[in-house]
Amino acid sequence: MYNTDLPKRADLPSTARLLRSTALAALIAGSLLVTTVLPAEYGIDPTGIGRALGLTPMGEIKMSLAAEARAEEQAAIRTTQVEPVAVVPAASAEAPSLTVPAPASTMVAAPTHAPIASERAAGRQDTMTVTLKPGQGAEVKLTMNKDSLVRYQWTSAGGGVNFDTHGDPFDAPKNFYHGYGKGRNQPGDKGELVAAFDGKHGWFWRNRTGSEVTVTLKTEGDYAKIERVL
Repeated sequence: MYNTDLPKRADLPSTARLLRSTALAALIAGSLLVTTVLPAEYGIDPTGIGRALGLTPMGEIKMSLAAEARAEEQAAIRTTQVEPVAVVPAASAEAPSLTVPAPASTMVAAPTHAPIASERAAGRQDTMTVTLKPGQGAEVKLTMNKDSLVRYQWTSAGGGVNFDTHGDPFDAPKNFYHGYGKGRNQPGDKGELVAAFDGKHGWFWRNRTGSEVTVTLKTEGDYAKIERVL
């Protein structure tokens, strides 16, 4: 029976070599974490490499979808709560009959800003065009004050795109998300956007087709600035 010779002490790696290998492995792992994992999963990109590689928008969308899911879950919980009902004791047979007025309804209709804002919607007009290669994303934002209204219409030539209409307040907290609507593989969309707060509001598009597409955005209304931020 053949027995393999045990390695000699001189053939074994030294402590210094092991430490160098461990440090190198930790450095590589840390670099991958900062440049790929954090941008792609959480939208955190301290180096800017993730955005250059197209990973940061993926993380931002993931976080926005997660925040929206939590908001929908909380809304569902609130709607299941039953409001207490006031019970009026029955009048005694000996007591005179009293007519108890029904309590006024506490339901308040959601305020609508369309009639007022529409009067201001004829302010500024702009048309912006962005061209997206396969897999590429772009984002255009309007600087708006709370309750300002903008009429918009965008179309995608060459194929449908995924879109996410949302807003960010100035100095938004981490992982903040406020959505106005989203869709997949859409050739276009139009409507009115009413700013829920002071900040930047607009659209993110992603081309998931295999060919180049061109998105044309037309805006009209009450906003101070339009810019492509991605």
